[in-house]
Amino acid sequence: MFREVFESAYLKLHKSGELKERAEQLWRLMERCSLCPRECGVNRIKREIGFCHASGKELVVSSYFPHFGEERGLVGKGGSGTIFFTYCNLRCIFCQNWEISHLGEGFRITIERLADIMLELQGMGCHNINLVTPTHYSPHILKAIDIAAGKGLRLPIVYNTSGWEKIEILKFFDGVVDIYLPDFKYWDSQIAKKYSPGAENYPEITKKAILEMHRQVGVAKPAKDGIIYRGLMIRHLVMPNNVSGSEEILEWIVKNLPKDTYINIMAQYTPHYKAFDYSEIARRVTIEEYRKVVKKAKELGLTNLDINLHLHTI
Repeated sequence: MFREVFESAYLKLHKSGELKERAEQLWRLMERCSLCPRECGVNRIKREIGFCHASGKELVVSSYFPHFGEERGLVGKGGSGTIFFTYCNLRCIFCQNWEISHLGEGFRITIERLADIMLELQGMGCHNINLVTPTHYSPHILKAIDIAAGKGLRLPIVYNTSGWEKIEILKFFDGVVDIYLPDFKYWDSQIAKKYSPGAENYPEITKKAILEMHRQVGVAKPAKDGIIYRGLMIRHLVMPNNVSGSEEILEWIVKNLPKDTYINIMAQYTPHYKAFDYSEIARRVTIEEYRKVVKKAKELGLTNLDINLHLHTI
């Protein structure tokens, strides 16, 4: 099997001790937290509360399980070993998981327990460890990966993020993360500010973050067994009335990344949480809106597209 010869990027760093050192460096940043673009500056180690509401030496997790609803290249036959972290630094007003990201539903665990969860998912036959909304827990995650690697963890690490990431923090994950799975949500800064309050720099920050992710892991392509073990996988959610700026985002990708960059053009937008307070996003995406974005992607020459053919006949 391909998995038997694949070696995840973090193993060398664990063996050399560098992974542990990086985790300690990142941990110290929580004393005046600057892990995400909000840079709240609170002392999270002393349980001060910033925008994301995550604090303390423990983490809050809402659930973990083999996920079969992710991209095909991540799911395979064994599922993607998904860990949903509670809270979020972006907190979109239309979030489908608002009970987790906004209200904080979940259970508190130690770093050691997170390491054991990773090993449990590996034991279940999952193809990867999929860290969902990891940004605000990045120091805890590095420490857990180091512990788990010492106990036999070998699966690829998937960093499943909103895309709103600081380059300085992403560099701590260079040689640790095998697969980056960022969203590219908004093209326009005022739209970003409207639906993710205080995140008007989302487009600028996310562009830089995606370029850094590509520098680290390159283009995502499936291996002979159909599983993706390394690379950048961009998600873009098509929204009603083109509020996300889909075509501009695709044009930027073509100009700045290889044309075989993996792009999942997502059709499943459904209004949740406070979306009904905004008439322009208070409905689902139409077939015509989705088709228009896919057509644009193909016209631009993008060749590695994940298209929702089940819902829409293109």
